[in-house]
Amino acid sequence: MGPRNRQRKHTGETHPYVSEAHEGRPAYEWVVAASVALSAVLALCDQLFWATLTIAVISMVSAIVRLVLRTRSPWKIRSVGFDCFFGFALGIGLLATYAAIMLL
Repeated sequence: MGPRNRQRKHTGETHPYVSEAHEGRPAYEWVVAASVALSAVLALCDQLFWATLTIAVISMVSAIVRLVLRTRSPWKIRSVGFDCFFGFALGIGLLATYAAIMLL
């Protein structure tokens, strides 16, 4: 048996505390879910610009809320940097992709 197959001893390191009870606020998450549902309805009604804009805006607003409020933010997924990067990247990326498609 190699060293990889042996059981490792507990080194006293603690695992990070992860609990959905301490992450985010359900009311804000329902607002985000409602925005996604609204975007789906708009897309079904052939209002693609408004559907894209809805998702982009809620994504960037969530990133701004997370950046400003930090630990008190109602929208938490991971770290502040992670949440803000992906929030802004999704919002800007969706708008850029929509604009690129329309310019073809």
